[in-house]
Amino acid sequence: MAGLLKPRAAKLLVGALRKAFPTLPLHLHTHDTAATGVASMLAAAEAGADVVDLALEPMAGTTSQPALGALVAALRGGPRDTGIDPEALAPLATYWEQTRLLYAPFEAGLKSGSAEVYRHEMPGGQYSNFRFQARELGLGDRWEEIQVAYAAANRLLGDLIKVTPSSKVVGDLALFLVQNDLTEEQVLERAESLSLPRSVVNFLAGHLGQPYGGFPEPLRSRVLKGAARNSGRPGASLPSLDLEAVRAGLREGGGGDPGDGDMLSAALYPAVFAEYRSVCERFGDLSALPTRQFLAPLDRDEEIAVEIERGKTLIVKLTAVGDLRADGQRAVFFELNGQPRSLLVPDRAAEATTERRERADPADPGSVGAPMPGVVVEVRVRAGAAVARGAPLCVLSAMKMETLVAAPVAGRIERIAVKEGDLLAPGDLLGRIVSSEATGGAAAPPA
Repeated sequence: MAGLLKPRAAKLLVGALRKAFPTLPLHLHTHDTAATGVASMLAAAEAGADVVDLALEPMAGTTSQPALGALVAALRGGPRDTGIDPEALAPLATYWEQTRLLYAPFEAGLKSGSAEVYRHEMPGGQYSNFRFQARELGLGDRWEEIQVAYAAANRLLGDLIKVTPSSKVVGDLALFLVQNDLTEEQVLERAESLSLPRSVVNFLAGHLGQPYGGFPEPLRSRVLKGAARNSGRPGASLPSLDLEAVRAGLREGGGGDPGDGDMLSAALYPAVFAEYRSVCERFGDLSALPTRQFLAPLDRDEEIAVEIERGKTLIVKLTAVGDLRADGQRAVFFELNGQPRSLLVPDRAAEATTERRERADPADPGSVGAPMPGVVVEVRVRAGAAVARGAPLCVLSAMKMETLVAAPVAGRIERIAVKEGDLLAPGDLLGRIVSSEATGGAAAPPA
């Protein structure tokens, strides 16, 4: 998935498989991040591959698959001629070239092939999403550091086979390293008290299955301490799920009669589906919006047509956006079918800056700060409770990454400075612990 297969390796691999299994169909898939994909596919074809995965030129290269047209042209007239007419590919390429423009906000930012992939080994399917995630977390200007940290995170986790969901585990840990300026050695030394992303803890607990080569030690033991571990296939221990009960629950929650798609989405991704339904209830059917305007905001004086039902089209033109008000909202001025309108819209980008929170004191071991930006989704302790070192305090969530904040010291919770729903920046105060370690007291039991 990272496109690590080099031409010589492709020839050796496919050649060995073909020799061992003369009649077995061989189907090869790789990405082209390093720009060696076409050469690797040609080498594989010469060695006896039956099928290789490619993409039309406008969607090919970099983090995608190698280019179809290039391989078709290279093999034309030879013993492995594909039989594909290059002229027939032209209209398909034109269509996808125009379609790709609609999704410009989600481009990976990779303008050409990069041999750096052989160092960080980031899968192509993750690269674009991961870079977008880094920008949303305020780490966009540290992308070079993130690539180095990705390789470090991979080593810490035992050199994983990186594909969903294991690649997300590596990515979450890499962002955590950069956000907190941690090295591999520091993670190992402080693993018992670090507030690692939940995906990392779940992986080490065996909730994703058993990795090839086993779990990394001593990291696993230091992170989990005495927590339960799954030693088998996670799906084997999952409780049964009544899908019709899930459907009934959705029906009771409103929104009409849920179809199979809604039922399965709610069962597989309950939090994401709940957020989706909330957005639909608030804004209606957003699929009526043109794709680009759904993904990115309108420019001033930009006009779009929105067909809300057959024969009924709304013409919307953005005319101006007002200054930020004290309540965190802006007045948005627009025209609807030529008539001037305005409404107040919360500026979510400004919410984090308008509310200045108390900062944790780095010199005080009991002053607990947010290790990552995010929203508080769960507070697990109360003021006055006794906690052990490493005990869970609260859960933060940002860009599909959850972080379980752990107590850095044992002691008593003096105060909790946040509540569920609070939006935090790195270093914002979560709470304060009066340390029993500092006062010479006995270690507190878990809260």
